[in-house]
Amino acid sequence: MHRKRKIAFVSYKKQEKYSTGTHYDEDSTLLNFLLDKGLNIEHTIWNDSLIDWSKYDLAVLKSPWDYHELFADFNLWLDKLEAMRVKLANPYSIIRWNSDKHYLQDITSAGLSVIPSLFLEKETKPELTEYFSMLHTSKIIVKPCVSASAKNTWIVTPDNTSERQVELHSFLREDSFLVQPFMEEILNGEISFIFLGGRYSHSVLKLPKPGDFRVQHFHGGTIQNYEAASEYIEAAQKFISQFAHGCLYARVDGVLINGIFQLMELELIEPYLFLGLHPEGYQRYYEALLHVMDN
Repeated sequence: MHRKRKIAFVSYKKQEKYSTGTHYDEDSTLLNFLLDKGLNIEHTIWNDSLIDWSKYDLAVLKSPWDYHELFADFNLWLDKLEAMRVKLANPYSIIRWNSDKHYLQDITSAGLSVIPSLFLEKETKPELTEYFSMLHTSKIIVKPCVSASAKNTWIVTPDNTSERQVELHSFLREDSFLVQPFMEEILNGEISFIFLGGRYSHSVLKLPKPGDFRVQHFHGGTIQNYEAASEYIEAAQKFISQFAHGCLYARVDGVLINGIFQLMELELIEPYLFLGLHPEGYQRYYEALLHVMDN
């Protein structure tokens, strides 16, 4: 039955900036693994106008890594697939919710531990100096609400506030932004917990290169296996149980602050899953995908 269902393995038009520094090609390895299992699955580009999406029963958003740069088009594409009744491996409502960092407000309201977050809404002109006292810090992080890969993400201090505020006000004409205190703990690494089919699979520690705070591989960050304590896995599981119901894949990113795991991002659209860093990573993904296909 699984062999008959046609699956779109959704990627993007390759850009070197997103692939630089990866230690293996997770997409190709996973696609070949699933093909070897006998699944009827094809590599696709989400904004390829020549694709007839109606021929697919299921779409898996593996790596549409440029969606935030073409956000309006991406949402139109989601609407198109939904109208065609193409099932999405992570539900449409969750993808839309997770695409804007305002979702952190919902998670905070649910009582889960999240890095303190304040929002600068579109078409406003906030005074950045106010946020140091509001967040009880001398260093803040500012980033777009619709973004990925640390794009337009800045550290702001009292020394560069004026310069950054001019730049920010320009960006706020079009987009909303998020302000958080800069957590020095990020320099010790960001933990990513990977869940497949709602179950914990494995975790990694992402470290920034010396002198930087961005942990992404294309910014020079490094990745290593991480043996997570059960209490931290349980903490990460709470985010999945409440906000990622029915998802094929999910990644919970955060840092340990005074021994407590605090969320930075809940990645439910196109996270890199580090499947090759666990001996059962690809098999677990396959089994989770079969479960999605059966339900």
